[in-house]
Amino acid sequence: MKIIETGFDGLYELEPNVFGDKRGYFFESFKKSLFVELGITEDFVQDNESFSVKGTLRGLHYQQNPHAQAKLVRVVSGKVLDVVVDLRKDSPTFGKHHTVILDAEKHNMFLVPAGFGHGFVALEDSVFTYKCSNYYNKESEGGVLWSDPALNIDWGIENPIVSEKDQVLPTFDAYKQNPVF
Repeated sequence: MKIIETGFDGLYELEPNVFGDKRGYFFESFKKSLFVELGITEDFVQDNESFSVKGTLRGLHYQQNPHAQAKLVRVVSGKVLDVVVDLRKDSPTFGKHHTVILDAEKHNMFLVPAGFGHGFVALEDSVFTYKCSNYYNKESEGGVLWSDPALNIDWGIENPIVSEKDQVLPTFDAYKQNPVF
C-alpha cells in the first residue's frame, strides 16, 4: 500500500495494491498489521456506508471528545470530492482544508484523524464507506458550515443537494470562539 503525505499531521491518502485480471480485481482495503507497519495505529470499531446521488453534499461533520473519531474513507462505487478542515486549535494547519478525489476505479482511501471536520460531494452517484475509531454519539455531533467563505473551499459544484441540518451549521469563526479540539 502506498501512503501519500498531505502536509497535515496524521492525514494521508492511501493507494492499495490492486491485483486485476480478466475476472476482475482484488485488493486489501484494510489489514491491521499492514496499517501498524505503516505507522497507523487507529483501532477501528464501526463501519458505516451511505449512498448519495450526484450533487449531494454532506458535511462538514465531526464528533466531539470523548467520542471523537478518526475515519478511513473510500468509495465503493462512483466518485466524490472528499474535503477535510483541520479543527485542532494547536495545529500549524488549523483552519486549513485539504481535498482529494476518491474514485472507485482508483480504489484510493483517505485516512482522516480525529480533530478534522469532514465532508464530501458526490461527483457521480456514489456509495461511500468509512471505518470509525469510535462509536457514533448523537450528543457529540458537531460541524462547520460547508459554504463558509472564511474556509474558501471550492467544492467544484453549483447548487449542491444539502440537508437542512448541514445548511445551518456554525461558521468557522463561531467554531474558533469555542474550539472543541
